[in-house]
Amino acid sequence: MISAIFPAYNEEENVKELHERLIGALRAIGEPFEIIAVDNGSTDRTREELLKLSPIRIVSIAYNMGQSAGLDAGIHAAQGDLIVTLDADLQNDPHDILRMRAKLQEGYDAVVGWRESRRDSLDRKIASRLANWLAGAVLGFRVRDYGCALKIFKKKYLEGIRLYGEMHIYLAAILHLRGARVAQMPIAHRERNRGLTKYTVLKGLKNLTDLFTVKFLISTSRPLLVFGVMGLASEGVGITAVITAALLKIYDIRNLAQTPLPVIASFFIIVGLIFIMMGFLAELILRVYYEGRNATPYFIRDVVENK
Repeated sequence: MISAIFPAYNEEENVKELHERLIGALRAIGEPFEIIAVDNGSTDRTREELLKLSPIRIVSIAYNMGQSAGLDAGIHAAQGDLIVTLDADLQNDPHDILRMRAKLQEGYDAVVGWRESRRDSLDRKIASRLANWLAGAVLGFRVRDYGCALKIFKKKYLEGIRLYGEMHIYLAAILHLRGARVAQMPIAHRERNRGLTKYTVLKGLKNLTDLFTVKFLISTSRPLLVFGVMGLASEGVGITAVITAALLKIYDIRNLAQTPLPVIASFFIIVGLIFIMMGFLAELILRVYYEGRNATPYFIRDVVENK
């Protein structure tokens, strides 16, 4: 079964048309399906408009917790073994789902879209390119368009995972780091004709902060190693400044009060110690996270036994 999920926050003008398009696209695939709408605490008539639609399952969140929370609620309510996610603003074309489903059948576990002819402002396109580059550098998995909401993937690769903050942005990397074979393909992208965009500069900055959450909770990277290397590098700079200051004093080349070396040495040594302590704390928190949930940092794709 295919479960199509879209979170909606103040999209009263769009949900009916989106539902009609989804019905047509999913029927064309020829497999059992369900449509799940997550009302993200809308303050307009989104919920009332959703209640008029059928077939549909509506999950209502008491107040707006963001798109990640909406997707998480929808995924955990889904009964299908295949999950489709998309935005409610009609910028994604549901008919691309048919092509993505066909691509999935080539042996992939997930197919993520990238907006080939993106209908957004220039500043948003530039910000998106920078964010995609940074996410690829940090997570070690290059995706052309992390921000594209249209995806199809096997639900089993998100078992034991909860999405919060802005983690939905990095869903493709999460699936990859959980062992899924991920393909990318170009999809259509339309202009928003009704309703207001939910994107803000603050939201973009929040997206970046969750990079390291995904890096440490999902990948095999150890925070002590990452922060430890940064701490040791900072300590190295501080110690170098101390040695340089000592040599200047010993050979009476320059009075220390005339150089910034004491300040530099103190700053980098203190910062280095802070980084190392952050690594220890992050390591302890990560252990509590996994042991408290009786979970493991790895995911078993399958077990094959030949007799």
